[in-house]
Amino acid sequence: MITCFIQYDLDPTKKAEFREYARNWGIAIPRCGAELIGYFEPHEGSANLAYGVYTIKSLADYELYRVKLAADPVGKENYAFAQREKFIRSETRTFLKLASNPHGDHSKL
Repeated sequence: MITCFIQYDLDPTKKAEFREYARNWGIAIPRCGAELIGYFEPHEGSANLAYGVYTIKSLADYELYRVKLAADPVGKENYAFAQREKFIRSETRTFLKLASNPHGDHSKL
């Protein structure tokens, strides 16, 4: 299992647009094959950094997921919405895998 962390640099005056964007991914991401952990918007501290986090079984599954997401009607509209409203200034993706046991799990990995 790998976890994708997406860091967004947002226009801080367009938080409402990011919230709508996040809600839309909450529909499209799970039906295209990834497990959405959540989208997180700025609250305290930085006014422009936001995150999206989801898990997927492998990088091969990620490639298939990206194809499905690009063809998904909600996914397509969400991409267009972000382009049109320009609330995302940049984004980066980092893929990580768990190196420890989950909190409270004392078994071996």
